[in-house]
Amino acid sequence: MLPDLKRLIDQMGRDKGIDKEIIIEALETAVLTAAKKKLGQTLDMESHYNEEIGEIEVFRFMTVVENVLNPDTQISIEEARKTLDEDAEPGDSLGAKIEANTFGRIAVQSAKQIIIQKVRDAERDMIYEEYKDRKGDLVNGFVQRFEGGNIIVNLGKAEGVIPPAEQIRKEMFKRGERIRAYICEIKRISKGPQIILSRTHPGFIRSLFEMEVPEISEGLIEIVNVAREPGNRSKISVKTQDRDVDPVGACVGMRGSRVQSVVQELKGEKIDIVPFADDQVTYVCSALSPAKVDRVLMDEDARSMDVIVPNDQLSLAIGKSGQNVRLAARLTGWRIDVKSESLLEEQENEGYTSLLKIPGMDESTAELFYREGLKNVETLALANPEMLASLTSIEGMSKEKAVEWIEEAGKIIADGNNAQTP
Repeated sequence: MLPDLKRLIDQMGRDKGIDKEIIIEALETAVLTAAKKKLGQTLDMESHYNEEIGEIEVFRFMTVVENVLNPDTQISIEEARKTLDEDAEPGDSLGAKIEANTFGRIAVQSAKQIIIQKVRDAERDMIYEEYKDRKGDLVNGFVQRFEGGNIIVNLGKAEGVIPPAEQIRKEMFKRGERIRAYICEIKRISKGPQIILSRTHPGFIRSLFEMEVPEISEGLIEIVNVAREPGNRSKISVKTQDRDVDPVGACVGMRGSRVQSVVQELKGEKIDIVPFADDQVTYVCSALSPAKVDRVLMDEDARSMDVIVPNDQLSLAIGKSGQNVRLAARLTGWRIDVKSESLLEEQENEGYTSLLKIPGMDESTAELFYREGLKNVETLALANPEMLASLTSIEGMSKEKAVEWIEEAGKIIADGNNAQTP
């Protein structure tokens, strides 16, 4: 039925890299299915691979009885003694080998289809086992084809998929072109494992730097965070515990060689390498590079910073369409509001003037409030009375007086809102 079966099993094991036991099990199942399809589903049959003769043998089992009620599974004692075993007794289970040519050509074809399917399933399982723990790895492949916006990548034994959302908008690839991508997900679906690849994931840049900078893979330098707008610009922050190592310089490389290798892979995407600092103000200022920062007003509770820059640095700090400050905020985890010196001065003057609108507020008291960070009626209205009463620098301040100032500030805000309401 299946000529040179032993050689076929050995060859499939070598070519497909599949365990021989899996192939043999598939063959046994396939032949048994073919036998039942030809002879009947209710028959009690088993199949076994006989390695000595290189054949899948099928046996039909029947129970010896005195009175046959089910001819598919039972045999009379007279017939059993005559054809199978002359010592047969009631209750014995006797097996007889069925010749393979009994199954017929159609049944054999069915068996072959089952073998093919079993081998495919085994190949899929092997691919899944190979890739299931490789999330976060870089892989190299070739563009095989395009399907519905997806790029199908030939990875050798497996195929990877780069969905449109994981593609850099400006990049164009041709069939057969080499491509490198980041494994971001491995799904197990009915068609087999689906390896989702990405060129937009922040981990792609992280992995590229790990490959280009030995100090990172050796653990001397740590990539703290990555903020990315794929195809345009990225910022990465790096740090080290070794004082003799310059983390930024190591990532840039001699004459920029290392960072340029990453930039080339990303088809020209700009990359800023930022030194991480435990001091968050320093960290944020570095993240806003190349802009220069004059001073920073930090609100730790709100985790926000007002960053003051010279007038001529404002557009540089904000970046095209707000990109520089947006990436810096994502990199550091702080809400960043960039202001020019002139805008801050204008806002401060407005705030100081608003304090003077409070009944009984003189210039000296308004100035003291301003120095304490209560720079306008909005901040004063939200102040805590106990905190305000503790400001001994303000003469005659008490909790009652503090409550009065806060209430008056609230009234001014409410009157202003009512005046704006049509």
